This record gives sequence, structure tokens and C-alpha cells, in this order.
Amino acid sequence: MIFTAKSLIYTCATGVIGLIFFYLFMSLGMHIVGIIIALAFAGIGFAVATFRIPENNSFTFTKRAGGEKIDEAILKWYKFKKKKNIIYTYTEDKGEN
Repeated sequence: MIFTAKSLIYTCATGVIGLIFFYLFMSLGMHIVGIIIALAFAGIGFAVATFRIPENNSFTFTKRAGGEKIDEAILKWYKFKKKKNIIYTYTEDKGEN
């Protein structure tokens, strides 16, 4: 099966955004450019919902997030930015006697 429910929803949602650009370019007389942009947006939505981040030890990001779905990684990044990049670390304070 090519489309799961999630990938179909993502493809349709980003396709609607692409249709906005299609109508914008259609009003300028550039139909082909509008179609290409609309298909590109739908393809990006499908890729975000379907593919995973590749596991590669060359880059820090892919080392940490390798194998994770792209949409889940974007959601985690958004939640992290929403908290204003605060990272809490817990340490034990062992007093010297």
C-alpha cells in the first residue's frame, strides 16, 4: 500500500498549500510552473509523512535522530523551540566533608 492514512492526509494538506501557489501562478499565465509547484508541495508532504531520517554517524543530527520519522522529529523540534530552548539537567550535589 503506497498511502497510509497519515501520508494521505499530509499529501492532501500540503497539496492544498500548493494549489494556492497554482492559482497564483495561473493568474500570472504560468500554468506549468503552478502545476510543478503544487506537485512539489504534495511530494514534500508525502515524504515528510512516509520517510525516516537516515542513520549516519557523520553528522551529529543524523547520529541522534537516525531512524526517527521526519514528522516526529519536526514535532519534537517545534516543542523544543516552544519551550525557548531550555534544557534541564539534574545533578547530585555531593558535599565534601
